[in-house]
Amino acid sequence: MFDQLKQEPETEKTVLVGLITPDQPENKANEYLDELAFLAETAGAEPVRTFLQRLDFPNPKTFVGTGKLEEIKTFVEENEIGMVIFDDDLSSKQVRNLEAELKIKILDRTNLILDIFAKRAQTAHAKTQVELAQYKYMLPRLTRLWTHLERQRGGIGMRGPGEAQIETDRRIILDKISRLKDELIHIDKQKATQRKNRGKMVRVALVGYTNVGKSTLMNVLSKSDVFAENKLFATLDTTVRKVIIDNLPFLLTDTVGFIRKLPHDLVESFKSTLDEVREADLLLHIVDISHGGFEEQIEVVNKTLADLGVQDKPLILVFNKIDAFRHVEKDPDDLTPRTRENVTLEELQQSWMSKMSDDCIFISAKELSNMEAFKEKVYARVKDIHITRFPYNDFLFQKYDDQEEL
Repeated sequence: MFDQLKQEPETEKTVLVGLITPDQPENKANEYLDELAFLAETAGAEPVRTFLQRLDFPNPKTFVGTGKLEEIKTFVEENEIGMVIFDDDLSSKQVRNLEAELKIKILDRTNLILDIFAKRAQTAHAKTQVELAQYKYMLPRLTRLWTHLERQRGGIGMRGPGEAQIETDRRIILDKISRLKDELIHIDKQKATQRKNRGKMVRVALVGYTNVGKSTLMNVLSKSDVFAENKLFATLDTTVRKVIIDNLPFLLTDTVGFIRKLPHDLVESFKSTLDEVREADLLLHIVDISHGGFEEQIEVVNKTLADLGVQDKPLILVFNKIDAFRHVEKDPDDLTPRTRENVTLEELQQSWMSKMSDDCIFISAKELSNMEAFKEKVYARVKDIHITRFPYNDFLFQKYDDQEEL
C-alpha cells in the first residue's frame, strides 16, 4: 500500500497553442513553442501536439479563431488530453471561455512558469518570492475563480454573495501580498548582512539564460555539488561558493536563469535574489552556443541586466556546450542562401565574437574543454579587480607569477 502511495502521479497529456503574428513570425513562433514544450516537460506534463494559427492579433474571446478552437476541441476529445497550454498570457475572460468550450484545464505560459518555480523552490526565501508572484498573478483573475457561482457579473438579478465573496478574497489576497512583501524585506536585510560579513573579497556572478550550464560550471570551478539538471530553472536559490584559482580566492555566485516572456511579477519578486548580481564585481555571462537561438537569448539576458542596472559591469561572455554544437553541411548544388544551421563553430568564432578579444571564450563545462584557458582568463580579471582594491598586494602577485615562470 505504501508503495502505491509513493508512486509518481501519471503524466498529464497536454497540447500547446501559439500564434503567428506580424510581430512574431513563424520561425519565432515555432521556437517559442519548442521552449514551451520544454517548460511543460519540466513541470511534469507530456506535450503530444502543437497548434499554430496565423492571426493579426489574439482573439479577445478565445485567443484563437473559431475554426482553430474547434480543431483543438476535436483533438482533445479524441486523445484524452487533460490540459491545454497557451504560449502567451490569457485574460480571465479568455480562460473562462476556453474552459467552457474545451471542458479541461487551461494554462498560459505565466501560469506554467509559476508552477515550475513553486515546484523548484527549496529555501524560505525562494518560496516566499514565488508565493508573492502567484498571488499577484491571481489577483486580477479572481472573477474566473468564481464562475461556478454565476453571480460575479453584476446586473439585475445577479448581485449577491458572489460579488461579495470576490471582494472578500481580493482583500485576503492583498493582505497576503502585503505580508509576503514584509517577509521579503526582513529576509533581504538578513541577506544584506550576510553579504556584508563576507568582507571585501572579489565577487563573481554567473548569469545567463536558463539551462545553459551555469550550475555545471559552478560545480567545476568550486568542486562542489550544486544541483544541475537538463531542465529549465533547475536552480532557483542563489548559491555562493568560495573558489581559489592558483593563489587567488574569490566568491562565485550561481543565480536563477532568465527566459523569454518571463512573468513581470516573477521578475519583480526575484529582484532581491538578483542583488547578488548587483553587488558582483565581475559577471560571467554563460551562453549555450549549441542552441539555435543563442543570440536572442543573449539579448534577453542583456535586457534583464539593463533592467537591474548592471549592464556596465565588467563581463566575460562564456560560450558553453561547444561539445554539443552541430551544423548541417550545405549541398554544393543547393543555391539557396545559407542559414544559421549551415554555419560552423569556427565561422561563428570568427564573426562578431572575434572582436570581443579578452571578453569572450569558448568552453565545454561538461567535457572540461578549454577550462584551463577559461580559468586563466577569470584569474587575470579577478586579479586586476583585487589589485585595484588592495594595491599593496600587487608585489605578492608579481612574486608568485615570477615563481610560476621559473
